Amino acid sequence: MRGGLSGSGYTEVAMKFAGKIRLAAFLLLVALWTAPALAQGCAMCYANAKATPKDAQRAINRAIFVMLAPPVTIMVFGFSFAIKYGKQRDRENENTSE
Repeated sequence: MRGGLSGSGYTEVAMKFAGKIRLAAFLLLVALWTAPALAQGCAMCYANAKATPKDAQRAINRAIFVMLAPPVTIMVFGFSFAIKYGKQRDRENENTSE
């Protein structure tokens, strides 16, 4: 027994620590993810888009959403698959440990 922790106490501490590491990694990822948004204010692109007629501006906005849909859809399905797989794995581990 190192540090006075029993086997089950050690796993509880390790799980809490792993959760904090995951949270910190997630927050870092979100912070880094927002950094490219600062570069979206390209003056030339903004001026060209503003100089186009209203119909063309709507078409540009629609095109942005059309290009955004596939990556978002893939991420949603991938995330839902990961959650489903994780829950299934947890159920299987509970059944084998009994």
